[in-house]
Amino acid sequence: MKLVYVFSKKGRLRFVSHLDLQRFLMRALNRTCLPIAFSQGFNPHPLLSIAGALAMGYESDYEVFEVKIDKDIDLQTALATMQAALPEELFIKEVQTRPDNYPSLTSLVSMADYEIKPQKEAETLCKTAETFRQMTSCMGIRKSKSGEKEVDVRALCLNIETHDLLINARLMLTEKDTLKPDLLIKTLSGIAGIEQPDCRVCRKALLGTDKSGKVRLITEL
Repeated sequence: MKLVYVFSKKGRLRFVSHLDLQRFLMRALNRTCLPIAFSQGFNPHPLLSIAGALAMGYESDYEVFEVKIDKDIDLQTALATMQAALPEELFIKEVQTRPDNYPSLTSLVSMADYEIKPQKEAETLCKTAETFRQMTSCMGIRKSKSGEKEVDVRALCLNIETHDLLINARLMLTEKDTLKPDLLIKTLSGIAGIEQPDCRVCRKALLGTDKSGKVRLITEL
């Protein structure tokens, strides 16, 4: 069986990388009384995975990790135990169970919602976002470990809205097609003819589609 935890990542811990976060959670699990299943070999560690790596510097209201357990446990105990083992900046919101044969959470993710708060030029970028929404195509350069690649930023941005000088965007997040908020802001800045400003980014949801094609939180699939 697997325990599936939903948590937020806030404050100073937004500067913790994905790999460091994974180690952080493993150490926290080691301090609990949960019946965690461990890997075999010379360096046993909890069988844990985090859905949808979050870029360093971003906050999140909805992160998810799953960990395999050896036996059943009361969910309230599983929730309270992990809450006590982690700091407030990593707040456990809920816990669910899944059978071992359930698809990995990472495989369920196909898009994510972000709230973007420009630190400068917010009004200009929000107006530009409205223009961008009407476009059918807008090319940009995506950087990766394998080099640079031209992508259609508009096609990878599934939805974009603005309110109160904030930009809310639903962006593709798959192994093949991913759009990060940084590239979206860089593209909007280019359209507006301004220097790309710093932004505070908060991920609001990790999403997938159910059998009917409806978009849902991955913990609801």
